Amino acid sequence: MNRDGGFEFPLVKRTPSRFRNPIGKYRLNRSTACIACGKCVEICPYGVHSMVKGKVVVRNHYLCVGEDCPNPCHEACPVKALALRRNPDFAVMGDFRWPPDLIVSTWRMAEFGQAPDKGLEYRIGESGGGFDKLRIVFGPGKAEDDSGDKHEGAKADLGVKLNRRGDNAHRIRIEVPFYGGGMSYGSVSINTMLSRVKAATALGTFCCTGEGGYPDELKPYDEHVITQVATGLFGVREETIQRVKIVEFKYAQGAKPGLGGHLLGDKVTPGVARMREAVVGYPLFSPFPFHSVYSVEDHKKHVDWIKAINPKALVSVKVSTPTDVDMVAVGSYYAGAHIIHLDGSYGGTGAAPDIAKKNIAMPIEYAVPKVHRFLTEEGVRDKITVVASGGIRTPHDVAKIIALGADAVCIGTADLVALECIRCHNCESGRGCARGIATTDPELMDLVSLDWGAQRIVNMYSAWCKELRRILGRLGMKSIRELVGKRECLIHLDYN
Repeated sequence: MNRDGGFEFPLVKRTPSRFRNPIGKYRLNRSTACIACGKCVEICPYGVHSMVKGKVVVRNHYLCVGEDCPNPCHEACPVKALALRRNPDFAVMGDFRWPPDLIVSTWRMAEFGQAPDKGLEYRIGESGGGFDKLRIVFGPGKAEDDSGDKHEGAKADLGVKLNRRGDNAHRIRIEVPFYGGGMSYGSVSINTMLSRVKAATALGTFCCTGEGGYPDELKPYDEHVITQVATGLFGVREETIQRVKIVEFKYAQGAKPGLGGHLLGDKVTPGVARMREAVVGYPLFSPFPFHSVYSVEDHKKHVDWIKAINPKALVSVKVSTPTDVDMVAVGSYYAGAHIIHLDGSYGGTGAAPDIAKKNIAMPIEYAVPKVHRFLTEEGVRDKITVVASGGIRTPHDVAKIIALGADAVCIGTADLVALECIRCHNCESGRGCARGIATTDPELMDLVSLDWGAQRIVNMYSAWCKELRRILGRLGMKSIRELVGKRECLIHLDYN
């Protein structure tokens, strides 16, 4: 274990893909002209080639960095028996926000615990907007793409305090500036949920149950679980509220504001139905609003209800990003909330409809500075924790949204990509997730083992922490708190 400010970070352990042929960016073809001289094995720094019983084989295609390799094996081969080409499977994965490079680089971080140094773009996607148009500026003429400065920033403090009200609720500090967003029992497998919460426990942070109730399997991790109270009230019980340190109200979701939640009947298995007090095989809907909340006063009654059941609990309020999101945020503060969780329009799994994600809520990079500025003007910014979510995919996205005014971020999809999600957008179907992540099918669920899944997520976030410390080091900062609201550390490509 690595000790950091009194907290012991978990060790990174190499955790390879669970599939026989992991998808990489390149493929190497070896012709019959190969004389098994071993030259490629000798010069390859990435372990792509192996000598097996006197023959040379390409053992790890997915680790090849192609033309970025300092010693290209296909050029060094004395008999030209090797041919390099792009992997056609790589090209068809993902979308503009999660292009193939970003998916595979996340897999690489989940395997090795560090960002890839060559061959893959791990900082930005290809959306042409949002975080992909923002750049971190480290000084005159130095943008985040510069690779010459390798400052580690190893001592930078990444911890965030969640209770800033000074009341009698728990004093909670998370050791990393992120926690796991709500993915409910039924929308993802229990193995996925357990992998996420076990990783959160190891990292000194939290993971949210989502709105599907609190499965018994999560109880050993109570100290690191956020239980959610959503509009459908599925699985909401007072004993659950009493056992956790943080309770989250979900008033709206950035990926589908105005639509509410929808779980198809295929996913309502006997276990899911029992937890949600529903009928097996019938679809479930969460209405868009809480029909008991139409004002800040109504909202305060909700917060007071939680505090009456568990006076020590922190209350988080998850909202989408309408144009008056700044008024919503200050209303939550005066209602007694400890955390305002802003969920922007880029978030959601493959179950979220594109028409809603792309056309309704405000992008998170616009909502956060608006809320940060308004809370500052009201004189309460230092008394409430602002958490942002909705399309945060990389440690560079984390740094950017914190520089825009957030204190911490909430992560969802990146966890699933660490578990080898390929972004096929079939999350909604009961058997549709062929990789066993967003499924309730018993056979498919077993594709993700708990120890493997938890270690993959730990590895990915360890890589994120290294990158965040490197960024803070290059900015001359000793704490993630110093970055909050420092918009001068960013430029937008459309205006610079």
